Amino acid sequence: MAENNVCEKQVGIALFGLGRAGQIHIQNIISNYRTALKWIIEEDLDKANKYIKKYFLGDTRVVSSENMSQVLDDNSVDAVLVCTPTHTHEQIVRASLKAGKSVFCEKPIATTIESTQSCYDDAETYNKTLYCAFNRRFDPAVRNISKRARAGEIGQIQQIKMISRDAPKPPIEYLKISGGIFHDCGVHDIDVICWIVGESPESVYSQGHTFDKNIAALDDYDSISITMKFPSGVLASIFLSRLAAYGYDQRLEVFGSEGMLMSNNMSPKEVVFHGPVGAVDEPIHPSFAQRYDQSYKQELDHFIDVITGVVSTCEISRRDTVQASVIAEACEQSCRLGKPIAIAEGKMVLE
Repeated sequence: MAENNVCEKQVGIALFGLGRAGQIHIQNIISNYRTALKWIIEEDLDKANKYIKKYFLGDTRVVSSENMSQVLDDNSVDAVLVCTPTHTHEQIVRASLKAGKSVFCEKPIATTIESTQSCYDDAETYNKTLYCAFNRRFDPAVRNISKRARAGEIGQIQQIKMISRDAPKPPIEYLKISGGIFHDCGVHDIDVICWIVGESPESVYSQGHTFDKNIAALDDYDSISITMKFPSGVLASIFLSRLAAYGYDQRLEVFGSEGMLMSNNMSPKEVVFHGPVGAVDEPIHPSFAQRYDQSYKQELDHFIDVITGVVSTCEISRRDTVQASVIAEACEQSCRLGKPIAIAEGKMVLE
């Protein structure tokens, strides 16, 4: 949603939360010449104030969430970034939109499809942008593959394979509030695949297992596979794990009638040593923050482009956000019920 308010000043931002995502975004906000960090809203005030001191943020104020109204009443705040625990997203999103702020929200927007739809209704009512942070679309490698595949370079797309194995294993305290592996991890891969194919799957089938007893106690999985069948005939497979011992394993393969596009794991140095015993690669990126560093920067730039009118359309639409959540839920239900789940007209078909 373009707001047609191209401005000649920095975009004032309030950052809610300094967890895993918030710690990435605060550095990108600070380093982006178009943004000014006005507020940090964080329950751990000592933690927030360490960032103030570390980055010399003399003009940035720190409050806890109980003082949220003070932040939203500040006319210098143009946009809000929501990086708090999942169950708090909806309240912050709706209050921010009502206060006339554009919103960048880590997924999910809300905990239910109905609440997510209501948040987008609010965005339309108040004529403000609501962006759901599917950052992987902005990764240079993923973006290049999507562009070339959709342009027909490999002919008719027939198969897609994505591998997403986490490293290091997320802390159990995070997993308790993550929403589960399907909605926390799988939803990213689902979004990328649907974006490349340009369709929503007509059916999904998932299987899973839990090797870690602490994750099993949460009634969640740490290893899953997903298969999606699309109306055009494309078959897509996703393999997810909560831990790869060798680093953050991220691979994408798009196979078509005229060729294949592939993105393999990347390392910080991208150097291969060749010697008497053979070739030795450098270790791959250790975690998501390093592997998707550029995507986080690029998605913030896109959000700023949208709210300042540089571009007319937000790349992550309402339909995209809702679609990814519906499919992720269908995949989880398939795993728990042990059968394929059909999807029609944007909804699960449960028999």
